[in-house]
Amino acid sequence: MLENRFQQNSQPSTLISAGPITLAPGRFSVAPMLDWTDSHCRFFLRQLSRRALLYTEMVTTGALLFGKGDYLAYHDAEHPLALQLGGSEPDALARCAKLAQERGYDEINLNVGCPSDRVQNGRFGACLMAEKDRVAACIAAMREAVTLPITVKTRIGIDEQDSYAFLCEFIDTVATHGGCETFIIHARKAWLNGLSPKENREIPPLDYDRVYQLKRDFPALRLMLNGGIKTLHDAREHLQKLDGVMMGREAYQNPGILARVDSELFGDADTLPNQAAVIDVMLPYIERELSQGAALGHITRHMLGLFQGMPGARQWRRYLSEHAHRPGAGIDVVIKALSCIQH
Repeated sequence: MLENRFQQNSQPSTLISAGPITLAPGRFSVAPMLDWTDSHCRFFLRQLSRRALLYTEMVTTGALLFGKGDYLAYHDAEHPLALQLGGSEPDALARCAKLAQERGYDEINLNVGCPSDRVQNGRFGACLMAEKDRVAACIAAMREAVTLPITVKTRIGIDEQDSYAFLCEFIDTVATHGGCETFIIHARKAWLNGLSPKENREIPPLDYDRVYQLKRDFPALRLMLNGGIKTLHDAREHLQKLDGVMMGREAYQNPGILARVDSELFGDADTLPNQAAVIDVMLPYIERELSQGAALGHITRHMLGLFQGMPGARQWRRYLSEHAHRPGAGIDVVIKALSCIQH
C-alpha cells in the first residue's frame, strides 16, 4: 500500500560502534509509563522492534483483584511483555502474579520507584525503599507462587535516605531474602514530598556512577539502567558496564528510535522497519479496534511521533490531534494525515 513511500528512512543507519552487543532477549526495554504504555501503545511500538521488552502501565493489586475491568488484556503481538504491579502485601501480589502467569505474561515487575502522592497513599512505589524487608517478602511470595521472572524497579534513594550504603542494603536484602535477581535502577533519588512526579524525573541529578558501582559490588545480579537515556549511543555506552537499559519518554515521543534497536543492539539483520510498514500494520489494527468500540484518538495519540524529523511531521501530528477525537472518526483520518508527509 505504502511500500514506495518514505524510502529515506528504510535504509539501515551506520552502527555506532563495530559489532553488536550481546544481550539476553528483552534486555532493552521501554519503561512502564502511567497513562501512556497501554495496549494500543504497546502494539504500535512492537511494530518497530521485535526484541524490546515492553511493560504495561503500573497496575495495582486492588485493581486486579477487585476491579471490574480486564487490566491484564493485551494482544499476542505484544510479547515479550512484562506486567508492572503496584502493591505492598505479599499475599495479594502472589495472587496477582498467578493471574499474570495464567494470562501468559513473560515477566512481573514490582514498582518500588514511583514517587507520586497517590502511589504513596497506597503504600507502594518509591516509599517502599524504606521497607526493604517488606519488599523482600513481596518478592519471595511472588517467586513462590509462579515460575516467571520477578524483577524490581527502584530508585537510588529517597529523601534523605540516599547514601550508597542505604542503596546497597536495600539491594542486598531484596536479593538475599527475597530472591530477586534483576533490578532496574532509575539513577535518580526520589523526593517523596515537595516534587511532582514530573519534577522527580528531572530535578534530582542522575548518578550513573552509583549504578555502575552497584554492578561491581553485586556482579551476580542483573542490573538495568533507567533515566536520561535518549539515544542508542547512550544505550551502548551503558551496556558496556551494565546488563540492560530501559528507555522511557524518548522511546514514546520519538518511536522511530526503536526501529534501530534490533539491528544495532542485538545484531539482527534486515529488521529495520520503515514508517510505511508500520502504517500498513496499524490501519487494519485500527479498523478492528474501532469495530470493537475503541476511539480513534486513544490509538493515534501514541503514533504522533512516528514521523519525527521528516518533512510534514508537524502537519501529521496536528491533523491527527485535531481530527482523531471527533465523533465517528475512522481510518480515513489517518490516511488523510498521511498525505501531509512529503516524499
